Amino acid sequence: MNSESYPGCRIHPTALIEEGVTIGGGSSVWDNVHIRHGARIGESCLIGEKTYVAYDVRIGNFCKLNANVYVCAGVTIGDYVMLAAHTVFTNDRFPRAFDRTLDGLASSDPTEETLPTSVGTGVTTGANVTIGPGLTIGDFAMIGMGSVVTRDVPANALVIGNPAHLAGYVCACGPVLVRMPQFEKDAAGGRYACERCGRVYAKGERGVTQVKAPSTHAPSHAESAHVN
Repeated sequence: MNSESYPGCRIHPTALIEEGVTIGGGSSVWDNVHIRHGARIGESCLIGEKTYVAYDVRIGNFCKLNANVYVCAGVTIGDYVMLAAHTVFTNDRFPRAFDRTLDGLASSDPTEETLPTSVGTGVTTGANVTIGPGLTIGDFAMIGMGSVVTRDVPANALVIGNPAHLAGYVCACGPVLVRMPQFEKDAAGGRYACERCGRVYAKGERGVTQVKAPSTHAPSHAESAHVN
């Protein structure tokens, strides 16, 4: 497949795009990318060099997949997601090269042990992140570089480390709202204002919830202070 097969898209001549792939207008697919049959990529996406997108994967609009990202079967990615270089998804609970009776290679087709993963709107993964099988990554979560994610990640959560642990909460636009030591001290309903966009969040039982839309002007230091 080439650019003529996808009007309005930029397809590098070395990209391998199998039959039955859908790519939205305004998207770019760079060198040595491999996109398997049945995958669907939204509008205005960037698929970086040497990235692999497995069959039937769903990728939303306005997503950036940097170089050498590996998206396995069973993964669904929402809109406005950024996957930094060398982000890797997995989908198998009991990965082995051989079948159960040791009579040959295991099938690469999905089975009852192939677990789906869902990545919400606006999620960011840092470079070299590994995401385990069967997980849900909440909207606007941020996963620090080199992290190994082994459990679900709440919306707006900042997780880091191996295994990844909750380190705080971030605004939809990116900056940290509150670190965990302070969050654990704060009472329910405590407010956190973003110094970058002016969104305000409130502490709840399961993390933070946005209670004020972004400002039309850059907030001052006083406006962006943590308040309870």
